[in-house]
Amino acid sequence: MPTKRGISKVHKEIKKASPTGGPVGESEELDFSNLGPIPERIPITESNSNYENIELMSTRSILKNINKEDSFVAGSIQEKIPAIEKLVKAIYLKMKSGGRLFYLGSGTSGRLGILDASELPPTFGVPHGKVIGIIAGGDTAIRKAVEFAEDDELGGWNDLKKFKITKKDFVIGIAASGTTPYVVGALKKCRKKGIMTGAITCNIKTPIVQNADFPIEILVGPEFITGSTRMKAGTAQKMVLNMISTSVMILLGKVKGNKMVDMQLTNTKLIRRGTKMIMEEFGLDKTTAEKLLLKYKSVRKVIASRS
Repeated sequence: MPTKRGISKVHKEIKKASPTGGPVGESEELDFSNLGPIPERIPITESNSNYENIELMSTRSILKNINKEDSFVAGSIQEKIPAIEKLVKAIYLKMKSGGRLFYLGSGTSGRLGILDASELPPTFGVPHGKVIGIIAGGDTAIRKAVEFAEDDELGGWNDLKKFKITKKDFVIGIAASGTTPYVVGALKKCRKKGIMTGAITCNIKTPIVQNADFPIEILVGPEFITGSTRMKAGTAQKMVLNMISTSVMILLGKVKGNKMVDMQLTNTKLIRRGTKMIMEEFGLDKTTAEKLLLKYKSVRKVIASRS
């Protein structure tokens, strides 16, 4: 077994290895000569693909086989609905009492958390800052990988502290492997501070699960390309995040019937959608419904004004 080095020390030395000290571009090379052994990983999500000689497949075969693998994801999630339900109820109680929801991850997992968080204000009228996505490496990492940022065991907690996190809040760690130090370290700190946590991973019996109050393990099997967890694992994480945030928003009263009555009117399409909601709710013509919507700036407020 290789000798383990402190994650923070490795992270600092990686920054030194990069000429820019940050994201690594296509033409930029890292000098790994002084880093020593890299911390060991649990290679569960590195299991071999069910396919060989992928580069020799026809385009049609590639697409069909990717689609075949994707078809297993929904079934894997269905088995975990009871566990997801417990997580949703716990988040709802925190948010109902004024708490916030944090998503924490690196790479694909971090980007998916940011995606879900960023869509909730326009969709459900949730204030910005109520659901927050955080990615290892900061906002730069959303578009360009920040090498080894995920290996900083103190990084996740340090990022959470910037938001003055408290026991009122809820943190979900997202990591396909279940071993990402950036996420695991943050969840450990949350537990010590009495902050409730959840986890979404595609492995079993991993550190992220051991440090979460409400762990979700979605086992989707080997990726089409070995180890490429942006594929099935990423799809599974996105689907679970959709389920969690949508369910919480419904419980918080952000949906009436089947309509998003608190959506923000940020473009013409949404104004048309809101107008249609009001037409259907009160049997009004388009012109009258649109005038009401533009006057009150909210479908919910229009409904309240006519109650």
